[in-house]
Amino acid sequence: MSVFKDMVEADNKSIFLNVDEFAETHTVEYNGVTYPDIPVLLTKTKETKRPVLVIGNDEDHLAGLHLVTAVAHIALSDMNGVIPEQKQLIAINDGEACGKPFMVRYTIKTSDCEMGMLHLELEAYDE
Repeated sequence: MSVFKDMVEADNKSIFLNVDEFAETHTVEYNGVTYPDIPVLLTKTKETKRPVLVIGNDEDHLAGLHLVTAVAHIALSDMNGVIPEQKQLIAINDGEACGKPFMVRYTIKTSDCEMGMLHLELEAYDE
């Protein structure tokens, strides 16, 4: 790697993924592996109503659900060099429920890695 790329990778962790500045600590689960308490910059970019599905006379039993679009930035080193694949599921904790971490399961829409930083575009259904 070039000196510039090495500097950018170091800056990613010390500035962009600094939990005192931009990122927050999250537990991430991907492909059966848990990555506890890693810095993640998770930005929920949009929440839209899910289209109503009506087939014949059947009711839409999923009314009230919304499609949540989010972007996650994670250091590749915090995922032990694993690059999550498009169309796979990834779970990221988002608070607690009943004293346990509440994991939101996202579908990975796009996955990219540049200079040691993962950029994941995610989608999930939420109430």
